[in-house]
Amino acid sequence: MNEMNLSKRLKRVADFLPKEAVFADIGSDHAYLPCYAILYQKAVKAIAGEVTDGPLQSAKQQVHRLELDAQISVRKGNGLEVIEQGEVSAVTIAGMGGALIASILNEGKHKLAGHERLILQPNIHAYHIRLWLYQEGYELMDEVILEEDGKIYEIIIAEKGDQDKPYEGMSVEAGMLVGPFLAKEQNHVFLRKWMQELQHMENIKGQIQKAAPTEENKERLKELNAKINILKEVLTVG
Repeated sequence: MNEMNLSKRLKRVADFLPKEAVFADIGSDHAYLPCYAILYQKAVKAIAGEVTDGPLQSAKQQVHRLELDAQISVRKGNGLEVIEQGEVSAVTIAGMGGALIASILNEGKHKLAGHERLILQPNIHAYHIRLWLYQEGYELMDEVILEEDGKIYEIIIAEKGDQDKPYEGMSVEAGMLVGPFLAKEQNHVFLRKWMQELQHMENIKGQIQKAAPTEENKERLKELNAKINILKEVLTVG
């Protein structure tokens, strides 16, 4: 992968940048996404944020090699530390776990002015992101689920707005688990992912039922049953 041959998931992330975007890519690694966005005129300026020296130097070298120093600022810092409030129109965070992305947003929320579009691509546990967005008054604008190199990824796009609107017609808990837009579309990647998850949960449930009936196991069984019921309900729709 490089700035000219970006992964499918990162190309989709770039597709959701607002017009004439000034965006911050948090955990930018080699700055491939900012370079691609500038080169293909999906953004006018970008900030590549990195917390560790190795990826930071790689990003600086990449930006300099492409002569994009005037458009891309490579900055060292933890999460949203690398931006000033009101400096960007969008924030991208891709390739991390959902809990980590939610943590980065929560720790840096004082850096968000409220007008930014958030484009988030968790590798796992997108639920944590949807929960944070809901609690902070963000409205889901769109979602994507796709498969690349045998792995399934989700992309979540959100802006400040009516956090309840995307969940109309379904329970918020179900929507947070599977994604309200994705549940309505139910494409083949979505169905495969959640049918596999449902089978996995059923297997774990069977193991717990055979184990000692401790309070911990009873609680785990209660949580599992709630998720299993949600999935069965969602997967019979449409």
